[in-house]
Amino acid sequence: MRNLDFAPLYRATVGFDRFADMMDRVLSADVAQPTYPPYNIEKTAEDAYRISIAVAGFTPDDLSVEVKDGSLLVSARKVAEETERTYLHRGIATRAFERRFALADHVRVAGAVHEHGMLHIDLVREVPEAMKPRRIEIARANGSTQVLEAKAETVN
Repeated sequence: MRNLDFAPLYRATVGFDRFADMMDRVLSADVAQPTYPPYNIEKTAEDAYRISIAVAGFTPDDLSVEVKDGSLLVSARKVAEETERTYLHRGIATRAFERRFALADHVRVAGAVHEHGMLHIDLVREVPEAMKPRRIEIARANGSTQVLEAKAETVN
């Protein structure tokens, strides 16, 4: 029951192939998503976001943040300690991890900072000028053009 047929979507739209592929990928993930390390995603402004990942026990040298093929990859590899320690209780996990986040179109990573055991990754959505709304002139049948705003100003 998890298989969806996107054929009607392809018939009625143009350029939504990536969206359909993303939906297929999300719905076909039968394996439970990993929960380590815990993270938050927050909207900090109209076009700004922040991903905060709990990385206690890791230094900035142990962490890696990469953007590749429309996704953000955060990974950590703990370097083996030179001295062997004997723990009575070990509750701070420092196991290696890899966490992927799919980025929407026109979202770029603005920066990353490691402080107080948290890795903060700031994201910004920058819509190109070509994608912003614009007014289209309408040509008259006799060949002259008229802008809709000009017509609205002359009617009084």
